[in-house]
Amino acid sequence: MKTTKRATFAENVFDENKMKKYLPKSVYNAVIAARKQDKPLTSRQLQIFAETLSKWAIAQGATKYVHTFWPLNNVTAGKRDSLYSLQSDGNATVKFRAEELIRGESDASSFPSGGMRQIYRARGLTRWDVYSNPYVYDGCLYLPCLFCGANGEILDVKTPLLRSNAALNKQALRVLGLLGDKSKEVFAAVGAEQEYFLIDRQLYNRRPDLVYCGRTLFGALPPKGQQLQDNYFCPPDARTEEFWQEVDEELWKLGIVVKAEHREVAPRQYELAPCYERADIAADHNCAVQNVLRKVAKKHGLECLLHEKPFYGFNGSGKHNNWSLLTDRGENLLEMGNMGWKNARFLLFLAAIVKAVDDYCELLCAAISSCGNDCRLGGMEAPPLVMSVFLGQSVERAIAYAASGKWKCGKDVLPRTDKCSDRNRTSPFAFTGNKFEFRSVGSSANVAWVNTVLNAAVAESLRQFADRLERASNTWKGVNELINETFAKHKRIIFDGNNYCQEWQREAKLRNLKSLTSVQAFEAMSNAHNVNLFERHNVLCQREIFARQNVLLCNYSESVLTEVKTAVYIFRRYLLGGAESYLYRSAQGIGADSERTAEVAKLIKRANLLTAAMEEGLKTCATKTAVEKAHYCRENLLPLAESLREAADRLETLLPAEFWQLPTYGQMLFDEA
Repeated sequence: MKTTKRATFAENVFDENKMKKYLPKSVYNAVIAARKQDKPLTSRQLQIFAETLSKWAIAQGATKYVHTFWPLNNVTAGKRDSLYSLQSDGNATVKFRAEELIRGESDASSFPSGGMRQIYRARGLTRWDVYSNPYVYDGCLYLPCLFCGANGEILDVKTPLLRSNAALNKQALRVLGLLGDKSKEVFAAVGAEQEYFLIDRQLYNRRPDLVYCGRTLFGALPPKGQQLQDNYFCPPDARTEEFWQEVDEELWKLGIVVKAEHREVAPRQYELAPCYERADIAADHNCAVQNVLRKVAKKHGLECLLHEKPFYGFNGSGKHNNWSLLTDRGENLLEMGNMGWKNARFLLFLAAIVKAVDDYCELLCAAISSCGNDCRLGGMEAPPLVMSVFLGQSVERAIAYAASGKWKCGKDVLPRTDKCSDRNRTSPFAFTGNKFEFRSVGSSANVAWVNTVLNAAVAESLRQFADRLERASNTWKGVNELINETFAKHKRIIFDGNNYCQEWQREAKLRNLKSLTSVQAFEAMSNAHNVNLFERHNVLCQREIFARQNVLLCNYSESVLTEVKTAVYIFRRYLLGGAESYLYRSAQGIGADSERTAEVAKLIKRANLLTAAMEEGLKTCATKTAVEKAHYCRENLLPLAESLREAADRLETLLPAEFWQLPTYGQMLFDEA
């Protein structure tokens, strides 16, 4: 497939270059002022923008427009409205008004709201996000929006992200100003690496567990797995190559640069890495990446799996959230400079981040937790549940030198850190030279939420630093004291070793670091400590935090319940009949194997008992509260489902192929006939 990337980059995006080309200068300047200085546009300016945008979109082939937003159910939402209106003479004409640009309406009670919106008070409103560029895709003009209830309740994951951006900027500029830095803006830059699996769509359609749950609930391991390490970075096959080329081209038209793509460790697993962007734009683009991956995969007879653990016994998929702090002058605050004051700035911001992770580790755990991620975390290159920070030997040497008393803060240059320092793939939160890689984020997650928490937590550390430095009689002395005290106080969260080893698990307990389950992490969200963080920085109010907690607990429970129902359904509809047919044939003396027959009969009996227990558990679960239900699902239903899997997987290895109806791991991952 030939591509024409140089001629088509961002051709479907109404970005600032196109705004400058098509808008009157005064309107263009007003849009830029709205983005840079939060100055509102006038009604006249909005109308001119709407008319210009609609003409450009129609020229790109659009006939509809969509207010696209991210509700609390971790999907991308939006309804299609026509750009055309019917005139009195019966003809259709384009009539896109400013009101249609900036405001839309939806039924908010049909989305998760955690109780903030009910059927009798269902109105939800979308508001155009002026910071994000409109774009055309598949004949629709997409307008990135925020989503709230009629009374202003925040019902999406993007609004808190924008507010956390503002909080981070405010507190970071306070600290920089005290250091003599003239920067006017600080923002979190994010690069969201996206891992995913591709399998043949016909095989996917024959696996109800993949269709309903996104992961396989049954499947015996094939003779070969990923032990030979022969998949990572290997060339793709012809169909995947064509898929990659079309994905690259579609994303290029949307202004998204794929910096790297490669095969991953597991068979049929891949990774796509975009360029770094401001956190909210990176979240926009990651959602677009997921949508494009799914859509293009279907065109090539493939299915894109974004679940964190589609296949038992193989690596899962993460969304490594690479996070750093940049200024409007293009400086990375997490990169050590060649001047003494920049060294001090580097260590001060590094200390703020380490403090943030330690102070709000429960909240960060909640931000990355889900039923799917529970299946992935803790092994096979996925970090464990215990939150810790990896800094690397060169950074720790710099910290030790700063604490030695030999360093003249603000003047003396620290030992340089090595950008190519070793990588710790078992660490949840690892420093990798000039950024932190948050490896715990799941592949299906929306990165807006995790970056909201991270931004807010770091903003709080910086607020405390600024308050203290403003009272200090000597700024640089105060900086030096802050750096040393912070690293000394929060050293428990720093660990550079193997996070998988049992020694670390014991050491983490001695350090009082918690290993939280998803349900425990969700419960911790409503702690006063965490509520105060969000309220202090105007990110979320208490009611909105409780609502999100409720949504996350319900999402967890419903995910488990869906898996349990699907497991029972598959066993009884697809697996039980084949196993009983084998027993019948054996009873007729056809290919009889007494030992195998006895084991198959035993497994059928065990599986029937388990499915009956699972159905009873489903009835019990229905009477419980949200928190009780989540705990019950994790502690009672999931173990039953895992036991059923063990029985079914053993059956798969015992039954001849003609008695097994589901596509096997060998067929899905290795093209076994």
